[in-house]
Amino acid sequence: MRIRQPALAAIAALLLPTLAHAEEVILKVAHFLPPISTMHAKVIEPWCEKIAAESGGKLKCQIYPSMQLGGTPPQLLNQARDGIADVVWTLPGYTPGRFPASEVFELPFITTTHEASARAMWDFVQKNAMKEFAGLKPLATWVNGPNVLHFRDKRVNTLEELKSMKVRAPSRLSNSLLDALGATPVGMPVPQMPEALSKGVIEGALIPWEVVPATKTQELTRFHAELGSERAMTTATMIYVMNKRKYESLSPELKKVIDNNSGREFSAWVAAQHVKADA
Repeated sequence: MRIRQPALAAIAALLLPTLAHAEEVILKVAHFLPPISTMHAKVIEPWCEKIAAESGGKLKCQIYPSMQLGGTPPQLLNQARDGIADVVWTLPGYTPGRFPASEVFELPFITTTHEASARAMWDFVQKNAMKEFAGLKPLATWVNGPNVLHFRDKRVNTLEELKSMKVRAPSRLSNSLLDALGATPVGMPVPQMPEALSKGVIEGALIPWEVVPATKTQELTRFHAELGSERAMTTATMIYVMNKRKYESLSPELKKVIDNNSGREFSAWVAAQHVKADA
């Protein structure tokens, strides 16, 4: 049987949209804060728009803020590793003991400018800590702005006044710091903090300024204390990671788009967005 050329052209025209659609990849991007947060509005959304533009629409995102895929913030890394989410933003400190090498960037007075710290953390992870990212592809690593002490209804001017106060902290090292200063540290992910403050379960919280609007901390606290120094007393490490199998399943063309929008300089750019939000 012979098929005429016009018929072949018609068949090809019908198949092309199907093939183009088959190449489209939708990435499920999950995190733990609402859409008004700095990370969602200033980093994740622009990143998704950029990879969509550079891929000609073949890479798209479906963003799930506020743990909309279920679970709790400490479970985000497993969600990424297991493929429940394709990309997640989270804090290594939410899973104590899982990132012991990367914790070095949370030590007191280690970080100065956050862009430089982000580059240093990326280099360190690539050289010394990739085993901590098993099943994951790091897209960015950085530290947030300096953590600030926010107090519910007590002004704290001295370390003596801080003694025994229950204060929320984001990670193992910040818990240790608060304990050394005489406070009673209470470790919890940031989404649990507003309710704990409002109910008086904690008397204060250690978070950077940029997280305040997203958590309405300004409505729950009256007093604030920060260190007047170019070096941060304490910060929290943050990571933006992708399921490794998902990345490896992409075409070379789409892998290149991801590679062009991740890494050392992308980490520095992310850190800069946090610093701008702190201002």
